[in-house]
Amino acid sequence: MLAALSLLLLLEATAPAAPAPESRDVLLRRQVAQLALAQVRKQDPAWHPDQRDCAGLIRFVFRIAYKNIAPERLASPLWSDANGKPSDFADAESLLQHSLVPLGRDEATRERVRTGDVLAFRQEQDAGPIFHLMLVVRPEDRAHAPARVVYHPGEKGAAVRTGLLHNLADEAPREWRPVPANSAFLGFYRFKEWMP
Repeated sequence: MLAALSLLLLLEATAPAAPAPESRDVLLRRQVAQLALAQVRKQDPAWHPDQRDCAGLIRFVFRIAYKNIAPERLASPLWSDANGKPSDFADAESLLQHSLVPLGRDEATRERVRTGDVLAFRQEQDAGPIFHLMLVVRPEDRAHAPARVVYHPGEKGAAVRTGLLHNLADEAPREWRPVPANSAFLGFYRFKEWMP
């Protein structure tokens, strides 16, 4: 009996540990990626047509990701409005000012971005600045797939688009390149609740 108990204890001590449950952060990022890429194939009818723009895409995929993974977080709004007050709606400029944290705008930052991070641009127009946001989707296993961006171009009825992040940096029109030499590129940002 004692020998059997000793053997059992030895087996338990040497058995590989069960994998730890995935963290909420990993699950949320995975959901954001799946939801964003699903909008490229077909925009979800639950995403209200009047909110289909670059900021609307981010609000929509984050809200649904939280609804699926951490619904308790939705007891209060995810975003802050132009006045910094909690809100379910925030335009691109308000997201940048109150709900996202700048990470940087150099190549090293571009290599460190993760799914759910945002590229931000500001184009100066006669009527005032126009902000544009693109969502990063980066596979957890970076060796097998490159980082992508997913974005809505803002025009009514337009499709959600995607492309490779490194192609955007090298091949996009100059005003849309996420590189330090582009003064319209504000940088990479992260949802403030996802900061360490």
